[in-house]
Amino acid sequence: MKVMLLKDIYKLGNAGDVKKVADGYARNYLIPQGLAMMARPGVLKQAERIRENATEERVRLNEELGEVAERLSGLELTFAVKAGETGRLYGSVTSQMIATSIEENAGAVVERRNIETQPIKLLGVHTVPVRLTIDLVPEVTLLIHREGEPAKSAYDFSPEEAAAAEAAAAEAAAAEAAAAEAAAEEEAPAEEEKLSAKAKAKARRAKKKALEAEDEPGEAEAAAAEASTAEAAAEEEPAEEEELSAKAKAKARRAKKKAPEAEDESGEADEEA
Repeated sequence: MKVMLLKDIYKLGNAGDVKKVADGYARNYLIPQGLAMMARPGVLKQAERIRENATEERVRLNEELGEVAERLSGLELTFAVKAGETGRLYGSVTSQMIATSIEENAGAVVERRNIETQPIKLLGVHTVPVRLTIDLVPEVTLLIHREGEPAKSAYDFSPEEAAAAEAAAAEAAAAEAAAAEAAAEEEAPAEEEKLSAKAKAKARRAKKKALEAEDEPGEAEAAAAEASTAEAAAEEEPAEEEELSAKAKAKARRAKKKAPEAEDESGEADEEA
């Protein structure tokens, strides 16, 4: 969707510019916030006037916030945090925490959405831009150090070393998981073999009972067929042993249940005869 910006938007453009943006970004944010309008012919006629007004406003804001930008530029903010051995924080340093620290240390009120960073989750020294206007974007330095250690210890932390340590820890965890899985797979065949043997035995018993009910051919045939199916299922080599063995056992139980019913009906028929 093409929109015309009504205000300067960082990393997008200045007021009066026509930009192509995603429909959702325009409909859900730019237009409702009064930052842009759909680029219709009537709107485009106002572009020059909007551009001139925005330029005047930009000059005013730059003069007004210039002193704040000077105070923030190069400002060091310290955060004492809890962290693991690899330097990863138990939590994170957020943009709201940074905004609060800026106000406490520089006396400047900055909205958290104007702090260009994702939550920081590692110890060390981090440089973060603070967007005051589209032209004024001073950078503050964050010293994120472990609780109980001096703030300057943040300079001793190496993100590369932390990444290597995390990779080694992940590799060790993966190796431990693989070993546990291998041990489980070694134990599985004996257990599966035992379950398969039980399923086969049940299937054989069901088939035997079904064959004994020959006086009722229809019932006997159905019971025998289902018993054979249960036996065949028990003898297959399944892709997932535990699941198929359970199915085979269930079929054997159903066949076993039907066989006595067929046998009872055969006996009743004999008595009537």
